[in-house]
Amino acid sequence: MTDNASDKPQTATGGQGQAMWGGRFSAKPAELMQAINVSIGFDKRLWAQDLAGSRAHARMLITQGVIASQDGEEILRGLDAIEAEIVAGTFPFRDEYEDIHMNIEARLRELIGPTAGRLHTARSRNDQVAVDFRLWVREACDRSAAQLEALQKALVAQAEAYADALMPGFTHLQPAQPVTFGHHLMAYVEMFGRDASRFKDARARMNECPLGAAALAGSPFPIDRHATAAALGFDRPTANSLDSVSARDFALEALSAASIAATHLSRLAEEIVLWTTPMFGFIKLTDAFTTGSSIMPQKKNPDAAELIRAKVGRILGSLTTLTVVMKGLPLAYSKDMQEDKVPTFEAFDALELSLLAMAGMVADLTPNTQKMAAAAGAGFSTATDLADWLVRTLNMPFRDAHHVTGSAVKAAEIKGVDLAELALADLQAIEPRITSDIYTVLTPAASAASRISYGGTAPAQVRAQVARWKELLG
Repeated sequence: MTDNASDKPQTATGGQGQAMWGGRFSAKPAELMQAINVSIGFDKRLWAQDLAGSRAHARMLITQGVIASQDGEEILRGLDAIEAEIVAGTFPFRDEYEDIHMNIEARLRELIGPTAGRLHTARSRNDQVAVDFRLWVREACDRSAAQLEALQKALVAQAEAYADALMPGFTHLQPAQPVTFGHHLMAYVEMFGRDASRFKDARARMNECPLGAAALAGSPFPIDRHATAAALGFDRPTANSLDSVSARDFALEALSAASIAATHLSRLAEEIVLWTTPMFGFIKLTDAFTTGSSIMPQKKNPDAAELIRAKVGRILGSLTTLTVVMKGLPLAYSKDMQEDKVPTFEAFDALELSLLAMAGMVADLTPNTQKMAAAAGAGFSTATDLADWLVRTLNMPFRDAHHVTGSAVKAAEIKGVDLAELALADLQAIEPRITSDIYTVLTPAASAASRISYGGTAPAQVRAQVARWKELLG
């Protein structure tokens, strides 16, 4: 906010090279004060939201008779001209005007003269930035929800194509029970569905308009806050002027949703990294989502997945940053809150890129169904099926069945065979009532097909969930 032209007293209305708030001050700020105070370098991203809020405010002032219609129309024409300049890349963003709000107001004055000063009637930069930031975060939530749904569609398409493809299901990263690749992918569809719903819930809570709260106490002018709220797509105006300019919990909630979504992305990215290793060999990615090595010509690295995995640090860090900024602030506005935008912008930039890259990778990957199927039976993964058969067929208490099955696993391990390869005599030596029917449940395919409970891994259940999500996603 430095007056680079003169040390003369600054006016409240401002002018070329003058601070917009300068009437109280007789000297310009120190250069260091200017450096720490200026925010136009990052908050110029709010230009579209600032123009939208200013237009809604100007139209309301006209309707309420607070400013003359002629003045209001001149202001609106000036705002249109400013938008054209910004879109064309010719708008003169200047540090001396601190932020996007003052840059636009100063430029408006240059374009239409003193009439520009009437636009700020019945509002403050406090409610102005609050509405701009809410609008931006609201749009970010909408984008994130849409990108999550695009990722879900990519997952659903792969799950439908591979509803029967066997793979090992893991606990502790150890083979547990056979599942299908489609079932595994549908687990992420559920996770990302909850992520999308969190963004939608956050949007609904933040959809109240702070414009008209002014600095902190409201306005003495006969403004219509319901009209400006409706013009900007909000459900209602905020109900307390102090809260209106003080609250940033809408951004914290959005960042919380972003952090959870990033965590889910990181988990899927980790699995992609594992699955593409020669040791697993479950999937392949094309050159579109892999990179090479500068020294090892054989390498094909899943760098996109690794970078997505790392983005959660940046996004979670943004949530932590804003939480720490807000934790000790008294009501109402403090300049600390200028630090709300950079972490929020960075977090949603990282999330958007990660979501787009993950959707691309999911559509790009090709599973090695033979390798996965071979691994599905590893580690005696059908042991639970043997125990369940003993319970169902022999009416054995599950804990007893668990003990019998453990003995069978030990016998197979000693012989170096899988459970399905144990001779009937070996099984009967452990439990005499076992019959040859046991072999109908000891293959990975039979195991997966038997899991017919709602949400289970049986291919029929996978296809049912695919159909449900295809309808939900449209």
